[in-house]
Amino acid sequence: MRILPATFEHLDALAPLFVTYREFYQQLPSPEASRRFLEERIKNQDARLFLAMADDEDKILGFIQLFPSLSSLSLKPVWVLNDIYVIPEARRQLVADRLILKARELAQREGVIGLRAATRQDNEVGHELYRSMGFQDDDMFKHFSLTF
Repeated sequence: MRILPATFEHLDALAPLFVTYREFYQQLPSPEASRRFLEERIKNQDARLFLAMADDEDKILGFIQLFPSLSSLSLKPVWVLNDIYVIPEARRQLVADRLILKARELAQREGVIGLRAATRQDNEVGHELYRSMGFQDDDMFKHFSLTF
């Protein structure tokens, strides 16, 4: 398995996976808007988007998308692990682990103090993954959302 940055050349194969990922979170498919969103992230370089690719072909097994942020308390950068997805036939093959390890490696190299991740309350598989990769439940802060 290879982990590499997403480029414009990957958009045709990546966009349908992103749509499926969004549907898991009860979002409308919106294939054109989803593709445009990914294209803008790559163009603007305002996210870190990595792909897990099969060794013997150009098939995307999964992706991870991170958004840089800042911590006022530590006075340092932190990255938000906003999206991670693995295609069903590649699950339980350490694809997500490899994507998170790549994110961690890059973050540490760039002086980021940590990764933050959130997932649905009922996503036990996601909870298990994050804990197995060293993420800890946040007992210090209660998180809130204001949706418009």
